[in-house]
Amino acid sequence: MSDLTFYTNPQSRGRIVRWMLEEVGATYDTKIVSYGPEMKGPDYLAINPMGKVPTIQHGDTVVTECAAICAYLADAFPAAGLAPALDKRGEYYRWLFFAAGPIEAAVTDKTLQAVPTPEQRGFVGYGCFENVMANLEQHLAKNRYFCGDTFTAADIYAGSQIAFGLMFKTFEARPAFTDYVARIHDRPAFKRASELDDAAMAAAAAG
Repeated sequence: MSDLTFYTNPQSRGRIVRWMLEEVGATYDTKIVSYGPEMKGPDYLAINPMGKVPTIQHGDTVVTECAAICAYLADAFPAAGLAPALDKRGEYYRWLFFAAGPIEAAVTDKTLQAVPTPEQRGFVGYGCFENVMANLEQHLAKNRYFCGDTFTAADIYAGSQIAFGLMFKTFEARPAFTDYVARIHDRPAFKRASELDDAAMAAAAAG
């Protein structure tokens, strides 16, 4: 038994954390949590009171929220080199939390047709969807990864947001986005993680 347990469902944001786990080379146990009564049941709520996946438990430490899990694992497994040195973490932290905040909120609001009016933009952290997309596009058009030429946990988390956006067509297929996603999805760890989650989906479908 590993001291790291990964609670997930292959049809969830848990795919982001699976990729992160494969990148850091951690030994971990996987617990597939079904939607419905199991995910909202007392046993799982004792681990994650939100009743959502993913969650990791590393020894006595429980971490929820994808961005937090990615940041934690980068620090817990420093040999993987997925977090820059502390004095070079400005862009790293910026893009991790830009993805967890403005990107997530802007895309959700647009999808739900809850777009703020020009007069309301000062009340929301992201301002407007168009500015979020332009900010992302400008950065990725000039940089191979979010932290320049160095692949980090920010690429796993923020990059997954972009990849999901292209898949579900909540992002325009701009060259800066499609080229970037092609680069990060060419990594062996991403391919291993995808194979593991696809196999888990097939097993669940088979009963």
